[in-house]
Amino acid sequence: MRKISADFIYTIFSDPVPNGIITIDDDGTILDVSPASTEEHSDIEHYSGIICPGFINAHCHLELSHFRGQIAEKAGMTGFIKELLSKRPEFSPEEISKGIEDAEAEMIRNGIVAVGDISNDNSSFRQKAKGNLRYHTFIEVFDLHPSQAEKVFTNAVQLKEELGKLQTMDNFKLSCSIVPHAPYTVSEKLFALVAEEAAKSSFPQSIHNQESAGESELFLSGSGPMFEAFQRMGVDMQYFPVTGLNSLRTTFPKLSKKQNLLLVHNTFTSFEDLQWAQEQMKKSSVSDLTSQISHLFWCTCPNANLYIEGRLPDYISFIKANAKMTVGTDSLASNRSLSVLDELKVIEKHHPGIPLQALLTWATKNGAELLGFEKDLGTIEKGKKPGLNLLNNLDGMSITAETQVLKLA
Repeated sequence: MRKISADFIYTIFSDPVPNGIITIDDDGTILDVSPASTEEHSDIEHYSGIICPGFINAHCHLELSHFRGQIAEKAGMTGFIKELLSKRPEFSPEEISKGIEDAEAEMIRNGIVAVGDISNDNSSFRQKAKGNLRYHTFIEVFDLHPSQAEKVFTNAVQLKEELGKLQTMDNFKLSCSIVPHAPYTVSEKLFALVAEEAAKSSFPQSIHNQESAGESELFLSGSGPMFEAFQRMGVDMQYFPVTGLNSLRTTFPKLSKKQNLLLVHNTFTSFEDLQWAQEQMKKSSVSDLTSQISHLFWCTCPNANLYIEGRLPDYISFIKANAKMTVGTDSLASNRSLSVLDELKVIEKHHPGIPLQALLTWATKNGAELLGFEKDLGTIEKGKKPGLNLLNNLDGMSITAETQVLKLA
């Protein structure tokens, strides 16, 4: 048993506790959170800084970890995709496995306790089964040609079944969902197959959303830099639906809303789109006692946004719309590190007015709720085992470039 204290305890489910004391069992389970003691206690570990729950990385591509430093920055989404595809054959299975193992170790050092991870193949499954982190795997599908939909979907089902047979040493099942990659890479038929599968499940859904300006141009007019780039890459665009609506408004009706839904990146999402999507989610939610009430989550991966597009989402609009935010790292193909704290630093640098409590809620509680891990993770509460992170070198209650994370439990 340990007693741990810091200048402030950010439990996330309540106001910060100055000089609070957390009592944990030997396995990290929270036994108690109490206010500051007026008496001297030699058995209390006291740290300078704040303590918060372990971080939740809501969006990652662990299987791309071997691409660290291999992809040019600020090439735009089409340039990023083209270079990624061209370099895939250059790496051996051993290099891919080593990249995955090293990336997971990096996340653990950076205080991450759970991950919403994208998989296009089974290369990360063996590492996930070790149980070093909690994972929910989003098995991603993409193909624009209707004739390929059944084949692509069947392959995803096989991956889901393979992962479903695995469990960690501490008996956590490796949960997963089959999800569409992005509005511009999935045929109508493939969307329908994914939605039909999702309707049978309570696990979360995910899709990349509005990462570039060219994405919406595809749907609005069937033109633009992304359309031209796909043509140069040999992609058959005859089946692409030009709707006169942007990508979010075209795609949202096709997505299952029975369960938690995560929209990822949202770099070019407007305040009007935020309001519209949240209103659509409310209309489709079922609140009777036999059904799960749906929730819409938004994920930001700021370092990846800067790496690929050189632009960040309008965070003030998300706050104004009361959007339920989560934080992801994306992949080491589009980022220099897998650190939720590094993502928070970018947000703090560009939007210093966002309260620390809000940022930490995005990075902990919201991500745990999205992935269905809120019973154990996301807040410092009695009976949970959320992990404990110490953040030091803050400026008052603000994260700085010098802020560091130390995993305490």
